[in-house]
Amino acid sequence: MKPATLSIAIIVAAAAGVAAGYFLALEKQQTAHEAAAPEAEKKARKVLYYRNPMGLPDTSAVPKKDQMGMDYVPVYEGEEPASENGTVKVSPDRIQKLGVRTEPAAVRELARAVRAVGTLQVNERRQYTLAPKFEGWIEVLHVNATGEPVARGQPLMEIYSPELVSAQQEYAIARKALAAIPYENPEAQSGMRRLAESTLSRLRNWDISEEQLEQLQRDPGGKRLLTLKSPASGVVMEKKAVEGMRFMPGEVLYRIADLSVLWLVADVFEQDLALIRVGEPARVLIDSYPDRVFEGKVAFIYPFLNPQTRTGQVRIELPNPQRLLKPDMYGNVELRGAARRALAVSDAAVIDSGKRQVVLVERGPGRFEPRQVKTGLRAEGFVEILEGIREGDPVVVSANFLIDAESNLKAALAGFGAGADADSKPISTSAKPHKGEGTVEAVDPSGRSFTMNHGPIASLNWPAMTMDFQVKDQALLTGIKPGQKIEIEIEQGKDMEFIVTRITPLAGGGKGAPGGGHAGH
Repeated sequence: MKPATLSIAIIVAAAAGVAAGYFLALEKQQTAHEAAAPEAEKKARKVLYYRNPMGLPDTSAVPKKDQMGMDYVPVYEGEEPASENGTVKVSPDRIQKLGVRTEPAAVRELARAVRAVGTLQVNERRQYTLAPKFEGWIEVLHVNATGEPVARGQPLMEIYSPELVSAQQEYAIARKALAAIPYENPEAQSGMRRLAESTLSRLRNWDISEEQLEQLQRDPGGKRLLTLKSPASGVVMEKKAVEGMRFMPGEVLYRIADLSVLWLVADVFEQDLALIRVGEPARVLIDSYPDRVFEGKVAFIYPFLNPQTRTGQVRIELPNPQRLLKPDMYGNVELRGAARRALAVSDAAVIDSGKRQVVLVERGPGRFEPRQVKTGLRAEGFVEILEGIREGDPVVVSANFLIDAESNLKAALAGFGAGADADSKPISTSAKPHKGEGTVEAVDPSGRSFTMNHGPIASLNWPAMTMDFQVKDQALLTGIKPGQKIEIEIEQGKDMEFIVTRITPLAGGGKGAPGGGHAGH
């Protein structure tokens, strides 16, 4: 080859090498830039928190390691799962469409109104009867109709009684004898005085009024007929007296009741009795007067319960100055139970399944945590919270049922172990257990555990590692020995721990591998 041609060839080759080197360097730079782009993007994004690499319900605001030395996994903004650690996530646009509204749990004055029905009754303390303590005949009847109003001291009837006439005559004789005995005979005077006083005492015991006794003392001759008067003001509720009839001692001739204050005996359900206190105000509505409210107060709570209706009786005293209320009328009663201060939320905030009560607590923008709560008193649109949340927690009070439908709340409840009742199936997003394969390192039958070097378990986001497992039943470890290759099935318990529920030896296992498959029960 000629020297000129050789020189040209060398120059071309050198230029080609330079060009190739340039393009190779450019490609490496582009590749490095593309590889660094996601890392830079991740660094630019905000880290919300760091989650446990084993899927346990534990998060951290700063980087940390678990007990096995594994780094907690960062969760970036926009990458948080829809339901992690029992937290429901709803997008902002859905929150706006659903009309989600929150209110802080606060201490409030709670007093629940108790409603009941009752019957008006005569005040037992204002009932009176006229039942003479002597025998006699009714000569004249002044009040001769049931329902008539009477005043205290008003004449009811004129009666004739031989016993009364005889007593008056004895008194007259004693008065005359006392006047005839000279002062020189004090013993005789004392005897006659005692006879006169004994006669007056007998008349008093028969309920003869002092006014009539004074009249008898002024006119010792006495009267044939005696006037019986009303013992109190009120209304004649019952009249057995008939003009001309004979009555015996103790026979009731009149029953008179003062209706200025009536009793309303209300039947209150057993679960509401503890809310009522003596002296509390009561509002009563009567069908006959729909435009009026009658005010009374609780006077007595009866110490027994009706076993058929499971109600207790409460007595309410109702003033009746205008006599509008009448015995045996029905009344609707509203009692304001005893007030108490308690932590409470709107009753719309509680999702009640019958066996469990849950509220949604806002943990951040678009993130809601279901909390199982224990409820107490319900009053005036609020419900008392005994356990589960604290004062100031923002609680969803509207659209909580829509959040339930939007974000599969049952799956979130399963995340914090609230999905299992004593007689119901656990709530879970999937019925399939997690599966993994690996080699047995050690077995501890007495501790119901074994050590395994397993490969990655994608469903749990676990990398390959060596770790200890607890088994559901000690019988699962029968025949399992170190060096053996096995497949396991893992389930997450209600306390968030992972339990092996099934062990299956794999073909081509290590030393001591049993000949057949081994399954858990």
